[in-house]
Parts: sequence; C-alpha cells; structure tokens
Amino acid sequence: MRQKPFRTKPSQGNSAQVLAREKDVTRAEAINALLTRPIAILPAKVGDPIRPFALGLWNEIRCLLKEEISVSTLRKATGRYVHSRSYQTAVARPRSSRHDISGAPVDIVSDADRLAAQQNYESLRTGRAADRTMSTAAPASLRSSPPLRAEMIRTALLSRNGIGSA
Repeated sequence: MRQKPFRTKPSQGNSAQVLAREKDVTRAEAINALLTRPIAILPAKVGDPIRPFALGLWNEIRCLLKEEISVSTLRKATGRYVHSRSYQTAVARPRSSRHDISGAPVDIVSDADRLAAQQNYESLRTGRAADRTMSTAAPASLRSSPPLRAEMIRTALLSRNGIGSA
C-alpha cells in the first residue's frame, strides 16, 4: 500500500501549513474551470498551501462564474473543496489566517470556526471508519432496510386514503 505524503511544512509551533495533495489540486482545478479566470487562493500544484477562505469570499467567486455554468454547479464544486479533510485541517490549525481571493491573508480564523473545523475533521475521520465498519460488519438486512421515516410517511398516506386500514 502506498504511503500518503507528509502534509505539513515545518514551521514554528503547531501552525504549520497544510499542503495540497493531488485530490486538493483536482478540486481546485474543477472550481477554476467554472470561472472566467483562475483564483489565486486555490492551490495550483501539489505542495501549494491550502488557505482558508475569507468570510464572504463566496460572493466574489460567484461573480467570476462563466455565464453558461449554473451557480449550483459552482456551489457543489466549492463545497467539495471546503468540506475536504485538508481544508478543514487548514482551518483548524492554531493561528491560521483567512485569505482573500488573491491569496493574501486578511483575518485570523476565529476560535469558534477553528473548533468547528476540528469537529468536522474528526467526524470525517470517524465517519469514514464507521462506514467501512458498517459495510463489512453489518448483516445485509441492516444495510438494505428502508428508512423508517419513509415507511411512516407511506403508511400515513395509505391510511389517510383508506387503503391500509382494516
């Protein structure tokens, strides 16, 4: 099995930068492909730093959207990037900064945002482990059972129409 490359650049204390991996660059390229021009905040190659977005940056990015592309497509591509483990790790770093569209630091990540990113990262980590455990350890009957809520809605609709009552 191939070992994952070391993701941080040595620096002072725990504030090392999170460096882009191949997946991060692919996600960044997907965003840039939807825009009229590339934005400098995104990593261009493996090893570039992952920079947390400044608050409100979405509005600036959306203005650069190509006319033939829907906003929801851009939102999905941006969501894949900002909800990735690498991005969440970058936000969770002590003393991490938020950056504008050109990549310049503009503000410090708040403690609340840092804590939320740490929790998101942990849930991504444990969630994927739980998914693997569930798919390999759970019996097929548990994995393929219909959602309880959907069954309740179906039953309520049938009984309301007099179909399911005895």
